[in-house]
Amino acid sequence: MSRRTARETVFKLAFEYSFNREFNSDTLELMTMDATMTADDRNFVESTYKGVINFYDELKSLIEKNISGYSIDRIYRSDFIVLMVACYELKYTDTPFAVVINEAVELAKKYGEEKSGKFVNGVLKGVISEG
Repeated sequence: MSRRTARETVFKLAFEYSFNREFNSDTLELMTMDATMTADDRNFVESTYKGVINFYDELKSLIEKNISGYSIDRIYRSDFIVLMVACYELKYTDTPFAVVINEAVELAKKYGEEKSGKFVNGVLKGVISEG
């Protein structure tokens, strides 16, 4: 399995969390049972998913500070979750910024609207420039 697929798994888990606001160990277990998922991929999925949950309010605040002309409540949920996962990676992992942005833009294009990729790219560049 690729890291891109593992990241997409985190996106799906975080998307579910955004509705229920509860950690779901059953869904995590089901999503990581994929035979092609390596132990590193499983660790990445679990730690990133738990990280997004643990820092949810902080990450949401970070996104709010970097959107202009939008209310956080008006962002497409899929774009919001892509941003949450990407912001977690930017702040709490050593994944190169360019990789995080590229992967987030690709997820936004796949699950979002026509302009989602550009929107996500702009917000994340603001997050990076903020430090």
